[in-house]
Amino acid sequence: MAEKTSRASSAKAKKIHIIHSKRRLIQMKRKEELSHNIRYISKVPVELVMDREFLTLRPEDSLSKLVQNLEGEESSAVVVDDEGRLLGFITMKDLLHLFEPPGKYPIVGINLLKKYSLNRASRVEDIMVKKPITIHVDDDLGRAVKLMLETGKHHLPVVDDENRVHGLLEVKDIIRLIRIVST
Repeated sequence: MAEKTSRASSAKAKKIHIIHSKRRLIQMKRKEELSHNIRYISKVPVELVMDREFLTLRPEDSLSKLVQNLEGEESSAVVVDDEGRLLGFITMKDLLHLFEPPGKYPIVGINLLKKYSLNRASRVEDIMVKKPITIHVDDDLGRAVKLMLETGKHHLPVVDDENRVHGLLEVKDIIRLIRIVST
């Protein structure tokens, strides 16, 4: 009886070992495919993935116009001049900073002034990032991903040599591409 139990547990152990080995092989194959896909993705030009339809504003536009136009998937706005050159950039996070509670030991006068000076008359230029991190229209996604990881930015205006905005590259655009090539 003990011999029969020993053979049964030995056979069960072999089956478990085979199952684990097959799982490891499948995982290794998936990693290899993903690695190939990632190498492919890093060579894709930014221009193919970027959003060509994005919210643009002028520096003199009101903050209420910004808030009213940030809807749906829009989570940022590019601030441009009359020729489409980048002047600034605003994300929802920049907008949220307006409502940030005062720090632990605030200088009351300055914080109150800041809080109450931003009203309906406030303009986009009051909160826009004036020198945003950008990516060049001729760069590839490998460079864009590296830049996003190094800076922590999720949105990059895509510009040319004259600083004209051609599009907007967001993390969601890259993830969408990864989903497409991974299926």
